[in-house]
Amino acid sequence: MIELPNYFLADLPPEATLSPTLLEEACQTLKRNREQYLASRTTEELIRLLARVGDNWLDAEYPFRKLALREGPAKTGFGRATIERGLDGFFRQLTRENLNAFLTQELGDTRRLDQFIALSGESRAAVATGPEFLVHIAAGNIPNPAWISLVLGLLARSAQFVKCGTGASYLPRLFAHSLYDADHKLGSCLEIAEWRGGNAALEAVLFGEADCVTATGSDETLADIRAKLPVHARFLGYGHRVSFAYVAADALFGRNGKRIVAAAAEDVAAWNQLGCLSPHVFYVQRGGELSPEQFAEMTAKELDAHEATEPRGDVPQETAASIASRRAIYEVRAAHSPETMLWRSRDSTAWTVVYEADARFAMSCLHRFVYVKAVADLTEALHGADAVRGQVSTVGLASSEKVTELTMQLARWGVTRICPIGQMQNPPLGWRHDGRPALGDLVTWTDYERSQ
Repeated sequence: MIELPNYFLADLPPEATLSPTLLEEACQTLKRNREQYLASRTTEELIRLLARVGDNWLDAEYPFRKLALREGPAKTGFGRATIERGLDGFFRQLTRENLNAFLTQELGDTRRLDQFIALSGESRAAVATGPEFLVHIAAGNIPNPAWISLVLGLLARSAQFVKCGTGASYLPRLFAHSLYDADHKLGSCLEIAEWRGGNAALEAVLFGEADCVTATGSDETLADIRAKLPVHARFLGYGHRVSFAYVAADALFGRNGKRIVAAAAEDVAAWNQLGCLSPHVFYVQRGGELSPEQFAEMTAKELDAHEATEPRGDVPQETAASIASRRAIYEVRAAHSPETMLWRSRDSTAWTVVYEADARFAMSCLHRFVYVKAVADLTEALHGADAVRGQVSTVGLASSEKVTELTMQLARWGVTRICPIGQMQNPPLGWRHDGRPALGDLVTWTDYERSQ
């Protein structure tokens, strides 16, 4: 079994102390390596490399995958099956076809990171240039944002520094090691580190070196980072977001209803419901072959089945106490009103389903705790979700007859991503995070206005 060498700051033993001097030297080294080993790479070279690494991660015998599945549960708190599904979902997308399609979507032409290109009908040519030094402040809940940040930074030819929260660097670090293993020179343009937020001395060095900073976290965290950045540094912040799903009555017939219930449980179980794309609530329209109450009961059975094949894993004691406390509230309500029902895992906090007739959006305590709410239609669901309007990232949708009408209603309400139920925590490579172009926001354009 492979043992990780000390290529990155996150590889240092726990007792090692990061100093501002060490951090400054690391940043300067990254910039030098980028100029020497990355800046002149062609887009086609980088796409081939990323696709090869993605294919490696899907191989059951790939050493880094085996290490992630062996040590990941203890390092991350996610169960082996949950990690395995997350790896497959992400790395299955790193193909040459997908990467080329993504660059075309973002830039109009895949060659625009290499040379001036004029699109058909344009009188000017344009080239896109990534930042010299790119800093990512990664969220600590799931690894996908850090993984995609590394992919975007490589395509942009940027030296990259990924700062993870304490205890959250393991899976991003393994991806960085796999890139280093595939191409040592390219890997030397990456750095992974972790420390607790609020270290002013380290942040002053890191932000002072950065040309662009991306950050995922709470709105308060983003405001704090923005205030500390020098004027020249571009800032891309992705703040607190929530997601929910809507199930139309026309989708709840026969086998299709059972399929949607199974897909709903998949969305709740993926990364233990900890991502901003995970559903807090399933709004279920009345009038289908399955009632909202039946939908909730069947979802509970599916989550119980998941616990046998893809167990949630242990959670901190305070998290378990929070779930138990929330359950107790609904147990009391369910005992006194038919408009509330509760299903729960036995002898654990592994999963919880709460049914309510009240359409008001409810913030889940996550870790496979989900609400099912009955509504007359999507208009009632959106009215119930008014409290989180402007903070909704993804809506999972199930409908067989009114998809066009419902998607337009959601778009006009402000939703930036709509997807089939079952795919909420697995966005495509070209997903526009918060409705913004993922790579397009990183690059700077230079236009060349040619002689007429």
